[in-house]
Amino acid sequence: MTQVFAPFGPHFGFGLYVHWPYCARICPYCDFNVYAAKDRVTEPLVSAIAGDIRAHRRKVPEHGALDTVYFGGGTPALLRPEQVAEILKAASDTFGIKESAEITLEANPNDVLRADLPGLRRAGVTRLSIGVQSMRDAALAFLGRDHDAEAGAEAVKRALKVFESVSMDLIYARPGQSPANWEAELADALALGAPHLSLYELTFEPATAFGKAAARGDIVPMPDDAQADLYELTQQMTLRAGMPAYEVSNHAASPAHQSRHNLVYWRGGDWIGVGPGAHGRLSVSGNRYATEAERRPEAYIAGVQMLQEGWADAGKLPPLDIARELLAMGLRAAEGVDLRRVELVSGKQVPRDKLAVFAEQGWVKMQGSELSLTESGRLLADALTAQLAP
Repeated sequence: MTQVFAPFGPHFGFGLYVHWPYCARICPYCDFNVYAAKDRVTEPLVSAIAGDIRAHRRKVPEHGALDTVYFGGGTPALLRPEQVAEILKAASDTFGIKESAEITLEANPNDVLRADLPGLRRAGVTRLSIGVQSMRDAALAFLGRDHDAEAGAEAVKRALKVFESVSMDLIYARPGQSPANWEAELADALALGAPHLSLYELTFEPATAFGKAAARGDIVPMPDDAQADLYELTQQMTLRAGMPAYEVSNHAASPAHQSRHNLVYWRGGDWIGVGPGAHGRLSVSGNRYATEAERRPEAYIAGVQMLQEGWADAGKLPPLDIARELLAMGLRAAEGVDLRRVELVSGKQVPRDKLAVFAEQGWVKMQGSELSLTESGRLLADALTAQLAP
């Protein structure tokens, strides 16, 4: 990392997150703020998002041009290229977008097969993130997806013809999944040649359809030890394929293909969150603020029309919360976190006795003031972070 001159803020990256909340189908494992596409109000929401971006200029008057823009959701690939261009123009006119900026758009395979990919590229998108989720038809049916394995593979191949940087999302550690099953599936995914993989273990959030099914006993999640075995297999296979983990769940063929937008989060940079339910983190005058937009699209559209200047004290993060977030997010990335940043914010020292024990166990490593997790330590990331948090 570069020399520490402030513990957080836009010098660690400045991004824009755009949340498009509509989906053609809501997946049973999804815990995001999403709504059925048949109920969507498109043009007013695009206009509201553009207005929200412009309103943020008053809140962060000294922030420079954007390093990254990320269209997430939901399914932002439901947007037409001209709507993507309209949102990006608002960002460019208001803050500026660096010429080298990474601009990512999430898409599902069927969207990729229908979309005007060259049009999206002309609109400004530089990177496509495709929610393939599985390379097996039975698993896709279980996950509630609206595409099959052939469509997922074809979508990746089509995207690679238009975008240099393409990412695939896959979900593993599904109930009953064997190591041999996952090994074959991951091998098929790697063979497609996407330079970035996001590989997530299936989670059962309480409010989701899967979470409720697990609570009833209709679905039995994979035991933790079995999940750990699949995680270790994942690390071995991706490393051999030249796709090492640069974060707990993310793999890239080279630093050029790492998600620069996600690195803004993990490094403690600033980002504007616009769109229904979007979260942001912004730093002004030595304070750090958490922002959260109205969740319902109709309320968001109405609320943007009444945006107030300045900051609400309710959004100001206490120093301990900032420090804990810096530690938790920083330790997710392979590059780790500079403990001086955590200690400067919190005014407390990270416990050196625990660090020594964790290093002896082979879970963490220190280089100067930089702390990072080892491969075995990533399996215990949440527990180690909780023990080290000020």
